[in-house]
Amino acid sequence: MMTPIALTIAGSDSSGGAGIQADLKTFAALGVYGASVITALTAQNTSGVSGIHRVPADFVTAQIDAVFSDLDVQAVKIGMVAQLATIDAIAAGLARWSPRHVVLDPVMVASSGERLLAADAVGRLRTRLIPRASLITPNLAEAAALLDQPVAVGEAAIERQGESLLAMGCPAVLIKGGHGQGAESIDYLVRGSGIIALAAPRIATRNTHGTGCSLASAIAAGLAKGEEMETAVRNAKAWISAAIAAAERIGVGHGHGPIHHFHRFY
Repeated sequence: MMTPIALTIAGSDSSGGAGIQADLKTFAALGVYGASVITALTAQNTSGVSGIHRVPADFVTAQIDAVFSDLDVQAVKIGMVAQLATIDAIAAGLARWSPRHVVLDPVMVASSGERLLAADAVGRLRTRLIPRASLITPNLAEAAALLDQPVAVGEAAIERQGESLLAMGCPAVLIKGGHGQGAESIDYLVRGSGIIALAAPRIATRNTHGTGCSLASAIAAGLAKGEEMETAVRNAKAWISAAIAAAERIGVGHGHGPIHHFHRFY
């Protein structure tokens, strides 16, 4: 039996909690072989981002072609794309290689507040990458930014925004409620066939660095293993909840620490 392979196209997090490092840890924890295409290097830790070095778009292309020409990639996760030229390079690469599943996490701002996507690149993200995605995974603020609307409050408003995002050309949208309020964190999986609310208890912890990256990667891992979209999303949400709940066990850094990717193992 061949090991399922997933590819992450994202930025590097020098502190190891988010980005490429979180994605590869997630793939490994879920039994999937991980490959990577690095779009940017960040100097960051649990307290914030102090520098970003963007990888030239032609080298992003070289990484994409090197991976796809040799590895049988079943699913792709896209995170920080950094700049306009990189979006074009990724879109062209996806068109060339036609991976079966693409999970796009539209990363615009770091959890510490730093902007990770140039303002002029947001429009290109809408037109070039969202239509190529199988699923996009915006949080409430990212969904609002993609639509140039205020942040949705309440289930009806969230559902409306989800449907507006579907109209951009992707078959499924997962609007994450982790930044919402209340005892439960509710994510909404919006598809043409309807809307499913996925609730999990809200966990009181400051160690949530890399949560969004890791959730998208966990979904991509499920899709790489052949799971249906709803199953992959449900399994990923259960896994991420356990990883957040176990985050206190590892105690990394002085700010917003990482989740415990390997909570099942140690």
